[in-house]
Amino acid sequence: MPIHVAITRRVRPGCEAEFQKALREFLQTSFAHGGVQGASMLVPPPGSDTREYGILRTFANEAERDAFYESPLFKTWEERARTLTEGEPVYRQLHGLEAWFRSPHEPPPRWKMAVVTLHGVYPVSLLIGFVLSPALSKLPLALNLFVVSAIIVGLLTWVVMPVVTRLLDDWLNPQPQKKGNGSR
Repeated sequence: MPIHVAITRRVRPGCEAEFQKALREFLQTSFAHGGVQGASMLVPPPGSDTREYGILRTFANEAERDAFYESPLFKTWEERARTLTEGEPVYRQLHGLEAWFRSPHEPPPRWKMAVVTLHGVYPVSLLIGFVLSPALSKLPLALNLFVVSAIIVGLLTWVVMPVVTRLLDDWLNPQPQKKGNGSR
């Protein structure tokens, strides 16, 4: 199973542009490590006074995650990042539903995760019911339900939920509205 890690770093005042440039370069080169399956940067919203940046990483498995964090590539990045950031980075491994709703900060409210998950589960279970029902009905009930569950989980994990969460990202993670200057 893929491993998802959210990292939060506080950038030193005045180093934001340099940090973003260095992080973009590092994210690109990090894909040379075979177990890295995804990496992205989350920047503070425009107009925000926070200097916290998020990094989301996906690894093929725990062994690849551990190998990456022990690699010379990562250690070189860590030395560079320490000159541009203050304090220690915060690492948080994401599990279950939270991994689908990755965020360097708090995940969306649980009720929103439940609604989005239902939007993924219902069509998949309906499709499986129509397409596979005749073949699965010959199986004992316990095996039938196991096969259906395995297919649903696989489709949700690697196909459906990445698409659904991307499509509904603005609703799941609304950006604060900038205050106008009073003119229309």
